[in-house]
Amino acid sequence: MKIVCAETVLLAQEAFSLAGKTVVIPDREITRDDLFDADALIVRSKTKINADLISGTPVKFVGTATAGTDHIDSDALGKRGIYWCAAPGCNANSVSEYLVAALLVLRRRHGYDLEGKTIGVIGCGNVGSRVVKKCHALGMNVLRNDPPLAAVSADPDFLPLEHVLAESDIVTLHIPLVKTGPWPTERLADYLFFEQLKPGAIFINAARGSVCDYDALLAAKAGGAVAQTVIDVWNPEPAFRPDVLKLADLASPHIAGHSYEGKLNGTIACYNELCNFFELRKSWDIAASLPQPDVPHIEIDCNGRSDEEVLYEIIGQIYDIETDDRLIRDASVQNEVDRARNFDALRKSYRTRREFKNTELTLNNAATALRHKAKALGFIVREA
Repeated sequence: MKIVCAETVLLAQEAFSLAGKTVVIPDREITRDDLFDADALIVRSKTKINADLISGTPVKFVGTATAGTDHIDSDALGKRGIYWCAAPGCNANSVSEYLVAALLVLRRRHGYDLEGKTIGVIGCGNVGSRVVKKCHALGMNVLRNDPPLAAVSADPDFLPLEHVLAESDIVTLHIPLVKTGPWPTERLADYLFFEQLKPGAIFINAARGSVCDYDALLAAKAGGAVAQTVIDVWNPEPAFRPDVLKLADLASPHIAGHSYEGKLNGTIACYNELCNFFELRKSWDIAASLPQPDVPHIEIDCNGRSDEEVLYEIIGQIYDIETDDRLIRDASVQNEVDRARNFDALRKSYRTRREFKNTELTLNNAATALRHKAKALGFIVREA
């Protein structure tokens, strides 16, 4: 069996070579010629799976090691009898940790406390539900909006979008890109969306670039409806817009979900599905593939410091989100082709970022509330 893997699939050789001959190709360079003798194709979001790519090939299985699937033409696969799978929720915790890091940086820069602020979470699925839990851990008031979930749930805490927008100090998007049906999300954040926003709110998009009309966001920022922004996803990508970058307080090259665990979970999901589909024995020793965390332990004196100040220092040692911001600004050149190339290079060469659960904390002179917050964010907290 031959398996073609996109270059950004984490540990592709280690996983899929156990199932068959594995060929690794740069994501955007995979062509139909590469698939003429392939049985399976494993990709991430930079590879567009459509009829032009798969027609006339013997591919029977396609896996995307991502939660999102808007790069896959499922109808084209279905018409050709090709089985496909994704990895829903694989990077959900990674995105929620990205959000916490971003909020703590904004808090540090602008001098406000997160505790007591109201955050509106738009989309409460795999990612949004984790964001809700972490924001509760920070002592924030959380308002939730998710029409598809509200339609199948008796939970009265799901609120109309206009209510959430009007009451929230911070609004964060965690919705898939949906173009049709009763609840489309394409350009959900449009001019009306920002008109309904509480004046001076913080706006965060770490979902999909196309769920936001960035011209509307530019106008909202200019008019004061939006005070601060965090942008991880862009429209278009990879040739991101310099004018949108300029307005962002924090920016990054679509890497909110790029923790090591987030990417590894995607590979694991595709590996397991491939083995099930081809009826192969699962022999990949995943634990042996895990590197040691760069920051296995942090000891910090909390005396006389606020909880948020302590958490800012801790998380900054594990994930310095301001480095991502600096790198994308350095990559913002005038030439669109070079800008797109730089964007892809940042994602391809993204550093190893481990999740909070890999770090044990010794919190000297810490109150019980801080210990509970750190545990709820995912850290291992050593008992005093």
